[in-house]
Amino acid sequence: MTHVEDELRDQPACWTRAAAQVADHAGVLPAPGERVALVGCGTSYFMGQAVAALRETSGAGETDAFPASEFPHGRRYDRVVALTRSGTTTEVLDLLARLRGHTRTTAITADPDTPVMAAADDLVVLDHADERSVVQTRFATTALTLLRAHLGLHTDAVVADARTALETELPEGLPGCGQFTFLGRGWTVGLAREAALKMREASLAWAEAYPAMEYRHGPISVSTTGTATWMFGEAPEGLAEQVGATGALWVPGRLDPLAELVLAQRLAVAVAAARGLDPDRPRHLTRSVILAP
Repeated sequence: MTHVEDELRDQPACWTRAAAQVADHAGVLPAPGERVALVGCGTSYFMGQAVAALRETSGAGETDAFPASEFPHGRRYDRVVALTRSGTTTEVLDLLARLRGHTRTTAITADPDTPVMAAADDLVVLDHADERSVVQTRFATTALTLLRAHLGLHTDAVVADARTALETELPEGLPGCGQFTFLGRGWTVGLAREAALKMREASLAWAEAYPAMEYRHGPISVSTTGTATWMFGEAPEGLAEQVGATGALWVPGRLDPLAELVLAQRLAVAVAAARGLDPDRPRHLTRSVILAP
């Protein structure tokens, strides 16, 4: 078993532990009414997008998400939350240094022995969710679960759905598809983008992601026999039929969207195995992007 297979299977336990500990971190996580930005790179950025949408739609306060390298310094926030598994990513550290003394910052990381521990004002360490694989799975979803629980939006049913996602068979024909499109709405747009990234990283698959309503404005043209379109969450009316008419495989979201992401992680590993690839060591990627000065 690869590291990523072992780590993605640990997610129900990681989520349960993070949700149980959320009260321990209440003082360093965004308070209701604060204007907040979430930042990260790659997977962490997509998790930030999901949290931003959840926080704002739940009425907790105005919330944005940005890649760390694209943070708009002309805007003012009460708090910036940085998601960084490694704690060493150059863009995140540079941003935290620039914000010091002007904007309160919180870093959520997996490694307590890294530069981010001194770079941020406040810290949350999820070391039980750290990973050996380059490909992120459990740290990203555990960080999202922590913030989801902080908003009062996490339930035991989410963990139950994650266990179902680990036990159920992948939809018939899905691993054999040659192209994958993931769709989301609201907070699940970030999850769809993360699912597509997992496919590209782990299996070198052609994978895309879009807001569900935008999919019909051009991207649907790539859908045909031998491709798959996977919906995270509730689909817009009529979309399943339109995808079916293209000849593509339609995959409806039946579980909690975060559990659907676990299924997509499993798909990425399955496609990698079928192609003879090592999902723990994606081509051209490292655990952390550290730029030379």
